[in-house]
Amino acid sequence: MTQQPLGVHASIAGGIEKAVPRAEQLGCTALQIFTRNASRWQSKPLDPAHIDAFRLARQSSPISQVFVHDSYLINLAAPDEEKWQKSKTAFRDELERCAQLDIRSLVMHPGAHLETGEEIGLQRIATAFKEILAEAPPQVQILLETTAGMGSHLGWRFEQLARIMDLVPQHDFGICFDTCHVFAAGYDFSSTEGYARVMAEFDRIIGCEKIRLFHINDSKKACGSRVDRHEQIAQGQIGVTGFTCLMRDRRFNQIAKILETPQGDEHEYDLRNLALLRQLAGESE
Repeated sequence: MTQQPLGVHASIAGGIEKAVPRAEQLGCTALQIFTRNASRWQSKPLDPAHIDAFRLARQSSPISQVFVHDSYLINLAAPDEEKWQKSKTAFRDELERCAQLDIRSLVMHPGAHLETGEEIGLQRIATAFKEILAEAPPQVQILLETTAGMGSHLGWRFEQLARIMDLVPQHDFGICFDTCHVFAAGYDFSSTEGYARVMAEFDRIIGCEKIRLFHINDSKKACGSRVDRHEQIAQGQIGVTGFTCLMRDRRFNQIAKILETPQGDEHEYDLRNLALLRQLAGESE
């Protein structure tokens, strides 16, 4: 049986190229990184030497798929004009960095409307995307991440993600399906029947072929809590059955699955979770 692409979000401390061997040491075949400090607006341009080193590291690596996650500060639904402009500038920079590194997928949280209302927020996001995409490198695909729906965050209902995609038809969006977020948002896939029901609903509203990445996280909080708290695999509210269904769903065998769970001081939790996911997939049988 061919192994599914599994990985972690790896640190870029000391140089962006160092994320590749860090992931390799854990046995990863997929990888997610930041390309800049995710908690600051300003960042230095990528050093050409680090760009070359990153590309070289990938050439000889078993890691087949690499994804970038954008800065947590970016909010394309922001009603405040200054923050909206800063968010657009920062997101455009994220796309350009991906292109420089020859990374074809950028994961992002759609945004928070901050009490201006769902439709106004969605329209704000769509307008921002249209402006950004007019100048952005075309080879980078934007992956809209499912959210837990904390506060006024958008993207917690499948219909909201579909609405963004409909409003911006000029881009071929993909979806990053975060298991913790989807569960916390109210989609219960902790049972075999629930998994089938949730995936059928996603397929009807968006289409399962649009899923280009999974964030694999269990949930500390109950289904429908709309609270984003990641837990180790099979130790939270989703449990073994939900992850077994996902890992054995042949539609997603070649879709990368990235852990965003607490890693442990020596990555002991990452190693445990990766081994467990392979076991649930039947790869060790």
